[in-house]
Amino acid sequence: MTSTKREFIIWDVKGRELKERMELYNGVINVYKEKGYTSHDVVAKMRGILKMKKIGHTGTLDPDAEGVLPVCIGKATKLVDIITDKDKTYEAVLKLGVTTDTQDLTGKVLRMAEVTSSREEIEAVIMSFIGEYQQLPPMFSAIKVNGKKLYELARQGKEIERKRRSVTIYDIRILHFNIEEHEISVSVDCKKGTYIRTLLHDIGETLGCGGAMKSLIRTAVGGFQLEEALKLSKIEQLTFNNQIEDYIIPLDKMLINYPKLIVDRKYHKLIYNGNSFRKEHLADLSQEPSEAFEWFRIYDADDVFIGIYRYEKEEMRFLPVKMFL
Repeated sequence: MTSTKREFIIWDVKGRELKERMELYNGVINVYKEKGYTSHDVVAKMRGILKMKKIGHTGTLDPDAEGVLPVCIGKATKLVDIITDKDKTYEAVLKLGVTTDTQDLTGKVLRMAEVTSSREEIEAVIMSFIGEYQQLPPMFSAIKVNGKKLYELARQGKEIERKRRSVTIYDIRILHFNIEEHEISVSVDCKKGTYIRTLLHDIGETLGCGGAMKSLIRTAVGGFQLEEALKLSKIEQLTFNNQIEDYIIPLDKMLINYPKLIVDRKYHKLIYNGNSFRKEHLADLSQEPSEAFEWFRIYDADDVFIGIYRYEKEEMRFLPVKMFL
């Protein structure tokens, strides 16, 4: 099993030790992003806490949003795109009767309207958004157009034409209905790329009264759950007490859905150099690549995780996808 930590010493040309023994972690931490922090702020804080530079987050959360933010550390930063692709779950509160420029209650109010729809009508409209629909990305978003982020243009009072994108809403569950305040709490399971602010805005527009997001919590990203997420203060405490390694998920554990294959010791040089290899180079020749899988976790004979390889049937070779050695 691959360790989450590697110890090393840096020496100068004369052989003198330049730095104290340091710990370099490799893996993923389930961080609870609190309100007021940007996702970039979380990464900056983590760099300071762990004394490491190679850290990256797996999906932007708005400063006023909170919840699950998987953070990749060390070699696990190569997993960012894989984790970003995971499905997500959010809990949000929709405020009907108000429309803002940011599609949430932090923005400038553009319109107020009376809510005349019945509870049954509201529920029917909410449920009608389950499935695929064409969503127009909000101006207050990090999407880049001609090299500029949309929110930068929006802050200058500019609005540019955007293309609608297909998003997928797997399910919406109504958690609470506050008739008097015209507020509905919902839980949303969705595919990556979905703007919950925009979903709630679109529900309000369909009802004719407008709507804006009051609050947002991301409760799950793939297998990362809210109840297991650590606040930055807790991570700092665990690091100080030398206990943080127990909360770092080893990078190969993040890829557990891919079958494991071990390369025979005689052919270690191939995988150590990031080269391709054939089935006959496996330690267990009875391990046939399953047609149900294209990607595989590759280990050496000492059970050290090397990387992800894909099997090319036509060439009958395993080709490197991501290397972690």
